[in-house]
Amino acid sequence: MQKNQQGLTRRSFLAGLAGAGALATAGLAGCAPRSASEASKESAASPESAGAASASGNPGWLGDEPAIDGVDETRETDLLIVGAGNGGMAAAAYAADLGMDFVICEKGEVVGATRHWFAALDTEPFASQGVTVDRQRLMGEIVRYSQGNCDQRLIKMWMDESGDMFTFVDGIMAAGGAHVIADEYEMPGGMGGTDYYTPPFEHHYADANGGRDIEERNVLFEKHINEAGYEVTYGHKLVKLVREDGGRVSGAIFETADGIVQINAAKGVLLTTGGYPANPDMLTALSPVTAQSVTALGYNQNNTGDGIKAALWAGAAKDLTSATMIFDRGLVAPGTKAGYTEESIEAGQPLFPGNGQFNPGTQPFLKVNMNGERFANESADYDYLPHAAAQQPGGVYCSIWDANFGDDVQRFHTLGCSAMTRNMVLGFKKDDGTYDLDAFFAEQLEDGRLQKADTLEELAEKLQLPVDAFLATCERYNELFDAQEDADFGKEAYRLSALRTPPFYGATLGGTLLTTIDGIRINHHCQALDTQGQPIEGLYAAGDCSGSVFSGCYPDQLHGFACGRTMTEAIHVVKQVAGL
Repeated sequence: MQKNQQGLTRRSFLAGLAGAGALATAGLAGCAPRSASEASKESAASPESAGAASASGNPGWLGDEPAIDGVDETRETDLLIVGAGNGGMAAAAYAADLGMDFVICEKGEVVGATRHWFAALDTEPFASQGVTVDRQRLMGEIVRYSQGNCDQRLIKMWMDESGDMFTFVDGIMAAGGAHVIADEYEMPGGMGGTDYYTPPFEHHYADANGGRDIEERNVLFEKHINEAGYEVTYGHKLVKLVREDGGRVSGAIFETADGIVQINAAKGVLLTTGGYPANPDMLTALSPVTAQSVTALGYNQNNTGDGIKAALWAGAAKDLTSATMIFDRGLVAPGTKAGYTEESIEAGQPLFPGNGQFNPGTQPFLKVNMNGERFANESADYDYLPHAAAQQPGGVYCSIWDANFGDDVQRFHTLGCSAMTRNMVLGFKKDDGTYDLDAFFAEQLEDGRLQKADTLEELAEKLQLPVDAFLATCERYNELFDAQEDADFGKEAYRLSALRTPPFYGATLGGTLLTTIDGIRINHHCQALDTQGQPIEGLYAAGDCSGSVFSGCYPDQLHGFACGRTMTEAIHVVKQVAGL
């Protein structure tokens, strides 16, 4: 089928995840012609809105399975892949190499944008350095993060097969001129007041000069399948799955510009449709802490939970607990409150697309609530601070630093994509050893979201904080730095900083919502499970629309885990369907 060129209006990019040294744009894919507020209105106006249960008693965000009067076209294939993101494109590329009969359908008009960092165990790039993963400890970390709400057999499958996934992916990337980087993993001094494990398993790619002049992985995957004679079928919105009388899932029905299309799949349907971050009703109902802590959005607008809902209508079970991937980088103007509702989106809060993505927000500087008071250990990153702030006034907080920012972030030594801050600021280091911070923060200072002042009193006023309370907090924080002991919240000494050298900077922050990572319960073969825990024949799920791995949060020190498991699960399904 020819690609449908209608309906594409923009691509959303997760601003700030492109930079020097190691990091590339993790932009999110194109969408149908509607704004974020229009998407919210559509959701809120539908019978599936969160406010009322459906006629059959389903929760409002789920609603009832759509009735289809008839189809305009029927097609046949062995394997149907629904969703052309990180999981779907990995599955399609692998299936193409096997010469399988498959169809991959995508709701949008382009492949989903690549999540560049992915985890795989004991790969050659790490083995050549003489480092390996402690599998027993890693399993324990994953189980601890999920509070036991995971399938350890599924996690073991990922561990066992992730190396083969890397070898396959690396072959395609290398053919495209990309060079793998086995990312750093050592975090001297710990974080968050506890001994986190940061396993050596995160990979990403650069060009021969260490830059980002390479094509995205999903684009290379598409070229790979094109060369093998396959194409992504665009403009296909999943309506429902085909399952007769509780039997096997035999296909899916799509809404297209040319009418209703049914695609029958003789050997299986693989859902790789992503999560539900672009569905305010679903998110609010399933993860209220996220809705109360978000100030910026950086998700794929097509990720409205379609695959999860279709699977539930077909009898599948969903994770009992939610999990979202939130970055503590949602920079907003002073006075902004967190929130994710139809009304807040209409008012431009949260910011969309992710222009609130302010990478330095992850750095463990002093953070205060809107009462000017410290409220948490700032050393744990990503969703820890937004979750804590959801219980504070307005759901937001302020991060405070002084002119020593450049040296401080080198000492803090954060990992993952947050490391781009300490890498990039080095480009603004002057001959005298100081940093040109005004140039480094030029965009945020100019648009008024980042505040700068010569005194802490002036900074408090600009941030709309109570001056006396804020000054007392800063004084106490300086005392803790001088003592090199955080007697109040237990932050590591090397992650304390002083507030004495002007100018001073302040950022009002909340969470940037990237995606949800809870979904359809699956077993270790990625088969969707019904409400009795039994596999549904013919139905598979991988990636963010699947479950059985995460609960409550994203494991913030297991960098690349989400994308690594997505591609490993997707390839595993292809192997299962192919009988390998």
